[in-house]
Amino acid sequence: MSNSITPAVFLRGALTLALLFIVLMSKSAAQEDTSPHVALLSIDGAIGPATTDYFKRATEEAGERGAALIIVHIDTPGGLDAASRDIIQHILASPIPIATFVYPSGARAASAGTYILYASQIAAMAPATTLGAATPVQIGGPPGTPGPGSKPQESEEKEKKEKQDGEGESEEGKKEEPLSGTAMERKVVNDSIAFIRGLAQRHGRNADWAEKAVREAATLTAAEALELNVVDIVAKNDQDLLKQIAGRKVSLDSGEITISAEIAQLPIKEYEPDWRNELLALITNPQVAYILLLIGIYGLIFEGYSPGAFVPGIVGVICLLLAFYALQVLPINYVGLALIIVGALLIVAEVFMPSFGALGIGGIIALVIGSVMLIDTDVPGMQVSRKLIAAIAGVSGIFLLGLLLAVGRSLRKPRLASDQALVGRTALVSNVHENEVLVHLDGEIWRAHCETPLEPGQRVRIVAQRGLLLYVEPG
Repeated sequence: MSNSITPAVFLRGALTLALLFIVLMSKSAAQEDTSPHVALLSIDGAIGPATTDYFKRATEEAGERGAALIIVHIDTPGGLDAASRDIIQHILASPIPIATFVYPSGARAASAGTYILYASQIAAMAPATTLGAATPVQIGGPPGTPGPGSKPQESEEKEKKEKQDGEGESEEGKKEEPLSGTAMERKVVNDSIAFIRGLAQRHGRNADWAEKAVREAATLTAAEALELNVVDIVAKNDQDLLKQIAGRKVSLDSGEITISAEIAQLPIKEYEPDWRNELLALITNPQVAYILLLIGIYGLIFEGYSPGAFVPGIVGVICLLLAFYALQVLPINYVGLALIIVGALLIVAEVFMPSFGALGIGGIIALVIGSVMLIDTDVPGMQVSRKLIAAIAGVSGIFLLGLLLAVGRSLRKPRLASDQALVGRTALVSNVHENEVLVHLDGEIWRAHCETPLEPGQRVRIVAQRGLLLYVEPG
């Protein structure tokens, strides 16, 4: 009797184990604790696509598990406009009250963080925290372009000169000062003002200061924000916050509700980012996306020059797909992307078509300019590091210098006739026929002639070459 396990038995066993695993997982999910609690989320650092994904998933999960309130610790310098608006829309539509808490002491809710604070049903700050500076940052355009609300230096000097020359002029001779900034800048600022004023009016907060935060990049400390009715509460920690929230009325889409007086007695459960969100945060980091892009481009180029290698092509495709996924959720400049691709092509072309540095130098210049232009935003934490760009340029420059030195050494070598290139080399006898000797050299089989008898495996030295025939002697 055979003791071997047949494929059918193995398959049935595997299916049974799979079904058992599914049943256990479903029971585990059904037995999850859904008792009332306070959910705790954290937004730390620049706000991007990964932050939005984490916020949406965590708040939905908190609602499914019976959260009575969601506290969001926030400490951010700002973030991408699209990602911030997604979070705000989710807050406004939330069936559960959300308390955004600028915490711990020393934290800030700058730029996009101010909008999120204004959108929340409860806005709170810890002592020694700040908010504000909500002016939209420059998107595109050359560095140094005057931002909204600012005046070009020439206009300021002209205005100063006119003021000095016209001190005695009457009011009738004065002209109305034109609005500063370009049409696009005014549109962006006015849109942001209307947006944040609407959020302030929804929750009965100071809309005038909100406009000032956008127009003049004004900032406030926690105590000042409470005094000006910008935030609702100043609390030392989460427990202090819950005590002050108890019994407070808040406005939701479904109507006005009163937070339970026992809210401070509920346990606080922290919702941390899962592996999917951590991976998304890693991929959408501009530094990582930039490195993946370069690896992908170089991988495909080397696969094209050496078909069949497989590894460069496989790695290149995977990295390029991950880079494109990251870039499609980041604000990129397509001219910068094109310059990076052209630069990589020129650098690789220098290897196969030496041009004494012309192609390589042009490629490095295109690569650096494209890298600087790639991420089209001034949002802190959402740009490619200048140090990383300098490192990539330095490595490319060292590679190009080594290539040029190798080309220079090859040019300094004495030139040999094509039928003398193998003279002096050593070969190995592979086979001996009656009137013909075959020798092995650099992976090739050559016909050879020798005046003395030879044996297979014997080493010989090449003394002359006539076309495809080598003249050898025992070496």
